[in-house]
Amino acid sequence: MTTSDSGRERPLPHDPDLEADEDPAGGPRPVHLTPFFIGLVAIGGAGGSLARYGVERLLGTSDGLPVGTLAVNLVGAFALGALLEWLAIRGSDVAHRRAARLLLGTGFLGGFTTYSALAVESDGLLREGRAGLALVYVLATVVVGLVASLAGVLGARAAAR
Repeated sequence: MTTSDSGRERPLPHDPDLEADEDPAGGPRPVHLTPFFIGLVAIGGAGGSLARYGVERLLGTSDGLPVGTLAVNLVGAFALGALLEWLAIRGSDVAHRRAARLLLGTGFLGGFTTYSALAVESDGLLREGRAGLALVYVLATVVVGLVASLAGVLGARAAAR
């Protein structure tokens, strides 16, 4: 419980991932323990990983800059911002909206984007003595990724009007 400005206690916001189903005893089962939702994330993640592989093979690197990884992270940031805003505008995180969030957001875009590759590739650039390029790569991913996420949110809001 938290206290409001008037001093009265009010409940914390509901976490939509806490109760999604019932366990065999009839109690609440968290989303992360529900086979259907686990399957959605796995299927989406497999598709996103395959898509990332394709983009990285297609774009590769340019003068040592991992263009493929940069592209998937920026496109993924935009898409995740747009998806989550679109779903939030449509209503509560239940039923098909929850399934879409888990399949497309957590699953597909989670598999598509790759901040672990960002770390490994940045380390590789540093080891090659290309600290300036590593810094540009990291800053471009983080700063432009933030702007891309915001653009996705704003784009979804505009499309919803």
